[in-house]
Formats: sequence, structure tokens, C-alpha cells
Amino acid sequence: MTTETTTTATGILLTDVAAAKVAALLAQEGRDDLYLRVAVQPGGCSGLRYQLYFDDRDQEGDVTRTFGAVKVVTDKMSDPYLAGASIDFVDTIEKQGFTIDNPNAQGSCACGDSFN
Repeated sequence: MTTETTTTATGILLTDVAAAKVAALLAQEGRDDLYLRVAVQPGGCSGLRYQLYFDDRDQEGDVTRTFGAVKVVTDKMSDPYLAGASIDFVDTIEKQGFTIDNPNAQGSCACGDSFN
């Protein structure tokens, strides 16, 4: 009997470049008890905005995913908005920072910090 496993993008993804940047930032902090929390909150010019920050608090219903040495945590309310979203880190002459490519976003504002 052969069993096939199908992998689908059901959660947030962290690219290798973004994971390396998060790991470097955590190393600068000198703490190994922090993880990257990604949340969706009401606000911004399109209705919802992303929040990315280091956290050490656990909330009921948190969803944790591990990318190498980096843990990414989303709360149970934000997780459905982030299903299949990919976090990357860009470092170009025009822009430096984390970017989120979210297939769930129907539209975004010009600044790219919020979506609907």
C-alpha cells in the first residue's frame, strides 16, 4: 500500500532570507526566548494592518511554526488571514525591510502596510 502526502500552504511561510534576518536580529538581542509574532490588526488605510514584533508571551490558541532556529507565532484570530502568506526580507537601494505577500489580500494601500 502506497501513501501519498500532499503539502498545502495552510500557514504563514518565512523565506530563508527572512529567517536568516530574524535569527540575526534575535542574536543581536542576546535572547533565545523570543520569537517573531505576526498579527493582523484593524487599522491602516485599507482596513487591516500587519504587526511583526518579537515576543516572549504565549496566548491561548497561538499557532507556532518553526523555520530553522526561528519560531513564528500567530494568534488564532490572525492565522486565517495569514494562511499561505509569505514573509520575505528585501535589502535594496530603494527599500529595506520585511515584506508580506498575502494571497488573502484583496487589495492593499499604496504604502503596502495595510490590506483588505
